[in-house]
Parts: sequence; C-alpha cells; structure tokens
Amino acid sequence: MAGDNEITVNGTRTETEDSPREIGAALEKVIEHVGEMGLYQKLLFFSMLPFGMVWSFVYFSQMFITATPQEHWCRVPELEDLSVELRRSLSIPGAADGGEYDHCNMYDANWTLVLETMLPPDPSTNTVPCQNGWEFLFEDIPYSTVVNEREWVCDKAGYVPWSQAINFLGSIFGGILCGTLADKYGRLPVLILANFLGCLGGVATIFTNNFWDFSVCRFIVGMSCDSCFLIIYILVLEFVGTRHRTFVANMSIALYFGGGCLLLPWLALWLSDWRHLMLATSLPMLVAVLTPLIVPESARWLVSKGRVDDAVKLLKKFERINRSKIPQKVMDDFILVAITTKDDEESIWSLLRTPSLRKMVAMLVVAFMAVAVTFDGLIRMSENLGLDFFLTFTVTAAAEIPSIALLVVLLDRFGRRLLVFAPIMISGVIAFIMTFVPRGVATVSLAVVARFFTNMSYGAVIQWTPELLPTSARAAGASLVHISGFAAVIFSPFIVYSERAWEGLPLVIVAAVALVGGLAALPLPETAGRGMPQTMDDWRALADTAPFRRKRNIEENSSDTAENR
Repeated sequence: MAGDNEITVNGTRTETEDSPREIGAALEKVIEHVGEMGLYQKLLFFSMLPFGMVWSFVYFSQMFITATPQEHWCRVPELEDLSVELRRSLSIPGAADGGEYDHCNMYDANWTLVLETMLPPDPSTNTVPCQNGWEFLFEDIPYSTVVNEREWVCDKAGYVPWSQAINFLGSIFGGILCGTLADKYGRLPVLILANFLGCLGGVATIFTNNFWDFSVCRFIVGMSCDSCFLIIYILVLEFVGTRHRTFVANMSIALYFGGGCLLLPWLALWLSDWRHLMLATSLPMLVAVLTPLIVPESARWLVSKGRVDDAVKLLKKFERINRSKIPQKVMDDFILVAITTKDDEESIWSLLRTPSLRKMVAMLVVAFMAVAVTFDGLIRMSENLGLDFFLTFTVTAAAEIPSIALLVVLLDRFGRRLLVFAPIMISGVIAFIMTFVPRGVATVSLAVVARFFTNMSYGAVIQWTPELLPTSARAAGASLVHISGFAAVIFSPFIVYSERAWEGLPLVIVAAVALVGGLAALPLPETAGRGMPQTMDDWRALADTAPFRRKRNIEENSSDTAENR
C-alpha cells in the first residue's frame, strides 16, 4: 500500500489458505484487528440513540394524535346551559340509566318541553343520528386530538384505522425507495433523506384539515419508517465484531426504541396538544444531517462501487480512533479482495426462482409477518384494555428492555428457531386467555406478559432473517421479508377495530396469527453457531439441517442402504 490517496498491492503476493475470498470475510478480519468493540464502535452504538427514539415516535405517535375519547355523545345546542351529566341524561338513549349509552344517536324530541319538565324523553321516542356534532369528555384522553376536532367517530370512526393503514402503506413504498436509493447513492444520504421525509410529513400533519390531506402526510411519515433507523442499524453492525453483534443488534432496539416508547405517552400528556406533539416528535429527525460527522459510509458499499481507496481511509479512521494497528497482510488481503470482488447481488426475482430457497423465504415471510402483527396488535390494544391508555402503553412497552436483555443471554445458547417458536406460541395462548378475562388489571397484566414474549420472538426473527440467506441474495431477501412484515401490519389497525363487532375478536385473531407464525418457524434451519452462508452451496448445506428436511434425508439414505443390501 502506497499513500493515503493511492492503493497498491504487491502483485507477486500469493494467496494463502487462510486468505479471505469474499469481501465480508475480509472486512471481518480487519475488524478483528482494529477492535471488535473499540472506542469508535462504542461511539457508533451511542449515536444510534436519537434514531432509535424517533423510530418509536414515527411508529407509534399516530396512536396518540388519533386517540378517541371514550366518553362522547351527540351535541344538543338547546341544552348547552345545563351541566354535562344533565345534558347527556336528557338527550341520549341509555344515559339516564347510568349504564352504556348510545354514542351515535340522540332522541328526536321537543327540547323546549324537555327543558320545562327536566325529564328525559320516553325510551320509546324515536332516535336520529347526531345532528349538530358531538360533545367529548376529556377524562381518559386529557387533550384535544384529531379525532374529536374532526369528529372521526360513529360513521367516520373508520378513518382512524384507514389513516394508520395508509401510514403503513407508506412504509412499504419508502422501504423499496430507500433500499433502491441506498444501493445507488450510499447509506448516509438515504438515512438523511428518510429522516427528512419523516420530519416533513410530521410537521405538515399539523396543517391538514380533512381525512385525505391528513392521510397523505401520514403516508410521507410512513415512508421514513423503518429506514430512519434501519440504515444506521445496519451500518453500525457492519463495523462491530461478531462476538458483540448479538448485543448491539438487540440492545440498540431495546434501549433506544424501547426508551422512546416509554417516553412517548408522557410526552403526549405533558404537551397536551396533538400539534405540539407532532413538532416534538418530528423536529428531532433533523439531527440526521449531522450524521456524516460521526458515522462512516458502508465499507461494503464503497467497495461495491469501486471506491476501494475510500474504504481503506475509512478503516484507517477506525485504526486511529481505536488506537490499534491493522497488520499489513490483513489490509493487503482486504484490498486484494476489494479490487477483485464483483457486485453479484441477486434481485428478489432471482431469489424466488430457486425452489428450495423460495420455500424457505415463504416460511420466513409467514413467521415474520405473524410476529409483526402480534407485536403491533398487542400494543395497539392498549387503548381498549380497561385501564388508563397512557399507563397501559407504558407498562406494555416497558417489557421491551428486559425481554430483549433475556434474549441476548439465551439466543446463542438455545438458537433462533426455538426463540422464535416458543415465545410467539406462548403469546398466542395468553392472547386467547385474555379473551375470557374481564377488562382491567388482569387483562393488562396478561398483555404485559404477552408483549414480553412477543418482543423476544421479534428480536430473534430480525436477527435470524439475514442468517438464513446466502450473500448474493441477502439484501434482496431481507428487504422482501421486512416489506412483507409491513404489508401484514397494514391489517393490524383493522384487527383492533374489529372489537366493535365483538370485544374479544381482536385477541382471538392475534392468537390465531401467533399460532401460524410459530408453526411457520419450525421447518426453518437453525443458524446459531454457524457462519452466514456465502454461496448457494453453503446455503444448501444449511438447508439440509432443517428438521423435516434432515428427517427426509435420513429416510432416503436408509432406503438407499436397504436397496444396496
């Protein structure tokens, strides 16, 4: 190697048996010598904090700006001078009895006569839909939201799940767009773009007036999720040694995303204004413009674009900050592999043309989708579990940190398959039990336990996904799996909304989905303790370790032996 701006490799150097032949392996060798979790990697780990928190804001803030005050009824202008309780009992069917009352209809009465007698109309009096809007009692949701301001209740109640579904639709579109742009222009510019889109859509939401402009803005916000965090997540993992990767991969989500989930409900309560909440959760995304000052570009991406000299400068920066030394031979090996490597990434369609790989991806997609829907559905039910919405959300979100911490301890010991299958099955059983438990403390307690186990499955399946795919198809395959997860989560708001048909229906659906996800994980091969497959031959060897395939191979071998005898 010559200088900083020009790279040369000894052309007579011969390749030894231990010389890496693939850029990932070559980079791993460099990381081993530069420090697997040195000062720079620790700085990168902490730099993920703002991105993890805004990711939780982007994902869940819409719940807090479209929360529906449970106490609402038809407004009757003629009764406005009366107290709240009297207005409601005189005008709304069922309210005078003190029980469940009609939220969407009012008596078609002579209000002058009602005011004279101060008695509610006869229960047999005809009712009509609300004629003059609604009144809202801000007890469970102690601030004004989009729902009460725009009266998205009764016949317009469906606007809430539809706007959330459109937000998730934006995530699918944004995932494809950001993935394509990241491959072409680099990871850092697209990280900045994703966070800018989230900020733009969030701030623009404040100025909307109806369902469609609100939904367009939420679609733009959705385009930033998950890319607002996932890009820096992948970048940091690239530079962390394998021994520390499980910790960084899982604890960054637990501490930063989980921390954001814990903060969000209390931020909403403190601000007590949905517009201020939008500003508070959107403007921090602009911190992304400072990212290039700390976070390096992907070395793999630089190599794939022929910018080997920039990749070497980047690794020298690690060497300098970590106060370590990369042996000349290790650096020369990296440069040689980088110069000779070819960009052989497969498209999604190439991935699906291989029958055996197609089956594996199909099972992985089903498992990922089921875990995602169970995770999202459980936390979106926080508003309807019988206790304070903000406290319920906080308590269920608090399960994130201990569950992921436990996962870090168990993942390499018991493997990915078991820690996807067992926790999600337990979550499904708990969700089914919750169907028959009265709403209140008991239901919320069970929801916390279910969320605890779902978090474990989610963390395990996220780490399992890239480990199951060969290098040439890893990017395309992982992208397909994550986008499929968002496609499934589009239905999550409607699962929660199905409570209007029967209170227990959302939990029954979640339980069934969890059961399907757990069963889908069983045929997949275990990857704990194995290197990620680099070639299709490596992948076939991994696929042969799958439980049912291994049994079939044993039976085939036994049959062949019997025939030979």
